[in-house]
Amino acid sequence: MKRLFALAGVFAFSCCLHAQAVDTTVCDILKDPQSFNGKIVRVKGTVTAGFDQFVIKGADCGGGRVNDIWLAYPEGTKAKSGPAIVVELQPAKNFSGTVAPVEQRAAVTLDKNSKEFKQFDSALSNAYKGDGLCIACGRYTVTATLVGRLDGASAGVRRDKKGKITSIAGFGNLNLYSARLVLQSVSEITTKEIDYSKSAAATKGEMIPPSDASDAVADTHKVAKSFGDGNPLGAKLERAAAAFGKNNGVTLSFNNGNQAIAKEEGKGDSDSPDGVLYNCKLSTDRLKGHALAIAIGYAGTVVADSRDLDKAASYAGGYDFEYYAYQTAALGAIGERLKTLTLPGGYLIWNKGWAPAEMESSLDAGITTYLTAEELLKR
Repeated sequence: MKRLFALAGVFAFSCCLHAQAVDTTVCDILKDPQSFNGKIVRVKGTVTAGFDQFVIKGADCGGGRVNDIWLAYPEGTKAKSGPAIVVELQPAKNFSGTVAPVEQRAAVTLDKNSKEFKQFDSALSNAYKGDGLCIACGRYTVTATLVGRLDGASAGVRRDKKGKITSIAGFGNLNLYSARLVLQSVSEITTKEIDYSKSAAATKGEMIPPSDASDAVADTHKVAKSFGDGNPLGAKLERAAAAFGKNNGVTLSFNNGNQAIAKEEGKGDSDSPDGVLYNCKLSTDRLKGHALAIAIGYAGTVVADSRDLDKAASYAGGYDFEYYAYQTAALGAIGERLKTLTLPGGYLIWNKGWAPAEMESSLDAGITTYLTAEELLKR
């Protein structure tokens, strides 16, 4: 009899835990992320693991400049899916601006051995295989019901009128996201193959030239020199590569930026010339050869632009940082002698076959369409 009552108690306790999850939507969370802060939520959405994205999308939520929830796994989860690159800003030890107290967040446990999570992780890490270089392009998006801890913040990197950073908050790439879901469980999974037909005609038959680069930053310096002395395009790439100096507050690690790392919240333990640490993470599972140098061009431009106070003060938030970083990424493809460069979802941002008079406008259209349609960013 005692055993029966014990089992009943366990069942009742598990029901209570289940009931603690708040059923909501992506859009409702994004209306007021801080009202959900620390709560276990259940939300249905479409998950994308792109170049600099690991996000949950809902319907068109309108309103803010960022319309996704950043997705993360609990610290220590060794999963394959996630963003190919992420650049996160963190207050350095010598940061003079406002630093919010570090929250004591409830631990989240993810059953990474469950059948559902394995299916989820496998689908999101399945790469699109086509001609040309489609950088960090996944084959599928996944629609699922996700349960996890919702972290809410007043997202963004705030600056004074001179461009100096005064506070840092938010999650994910460029700290753009006001909401982060740390995954606890996933269910009701459906996959949808991404349509790359709009870029397939331009990339058909293109073979990627071999790359012998063993050092991504050194390779980017080399690619910059390929433009010739005094070339302003090469100078843009050189500026990006130069952002990765020694003891300058910029760290470059080659791992998957798909986890919620507690020590990267709040002040870091080292100083930086501008009081800001730039944590750049590149997944070598998804970025290989030429793609690594192109990713360095992207990340280095973000860092260099952030530290250029005049530029940073004139930018319209994260959209502009992203836009100019993708411009430099395209220069990396040109310097690597690639015929095309495609972004996740089939957005062509470089095509050697474009008419010379149309190259700049075509690149602009490709990046702009990608940012607004795929990353759901607004100026």
